[in-house]
Amino acid sequence: MKALILVGLAVCLIPVCQAYVKTAQHREQQEDLREMVTEASVQYPVQADSAPQAVSVLVLPGQAEEKPVMLAGYAGLYEENKDLAGWLSIEDTKIDYPVMQKEDNTYYLHHDFYGEDSKYGCLYVKEQADLDDGTNFIIYGHNMKDGSMFGDLDLYLKESFYKEHPTVSFDTLYEERTYEIVAVFRSQVYNADDDVFKYYQFYEADTQEEFEDFYGNIKELSLYDTGVEAKFGDTFLTLSTCAYHVPDGRLVVVAKRTA
Repeated sequence: MKALILVGLAVCLIPVCQAYVKTAQHREQQEDLREMVTEASVQYPVQADSAPQAVSVLVLPGQAEEKPVMLAGYAGLYEENKDLAGWLSIEDTKIDYPVMQKEDNTYYLHHDFYGEDSKYGCLYVKEQADLDDGTNFIIYGHNMKDGSMFGDLDLYLKESFYKEHPTVSFDTLYEERTYEIVAVFRSQVYNADDDVFKYYQFYEADTQEEFEDFYGNIKELSLYDTGVEAKFGDTFLTLSTCAYHVPDGRLVVVAKRTA
């Protein structure tokens, strides 16, 4: 009887052990990726006067268009996986990860940086997101119970945490950027025919009216007033993860680019 009990316990522990191993592998992989970026940035720092600028370049007939210089910290990672789109980090959280972009918008829900199956997935933007010239791009990530990926976005439910961490850092492959948080709110994924504000459909404001519709809605929905204002012409990043206040709930953080 004792032998059967021990066998039963062993069988029950197998998935627990497997989950532990996968968690450890995920953490190790993320640490390795961060280390690659840090080492490359230290070894090949980008000089201020050579950093890529968001300016138009005059191209004369017969000349090839000048390409921006990739930030040294990301060149190695890009060689490993050309789906790399940038890097997102928020101080005092576990959010310090590469951001991916692929034509298959669901691929990085279930795959890690190296394309292996993973319940953690990666942070990613959809194929239609324009990180260079778009008004808004949305970074998606799983809300993991251990706080990894976008699990720590829940910290922004408290205004006190926001006040101590009002900015978000996002680097594209070519420039370092800083964003200031404008709004934090709960939402959900709605039915296609629901006539409601759907933050996840907003990528481009071609008119003042389109901008005001987005801006007015996120300010109205915000759980607290950040005091940060925006105007037509500003650009945003939106962080989106699952929430559980309603079916298909979402927690959303919207930030405005300041540098």
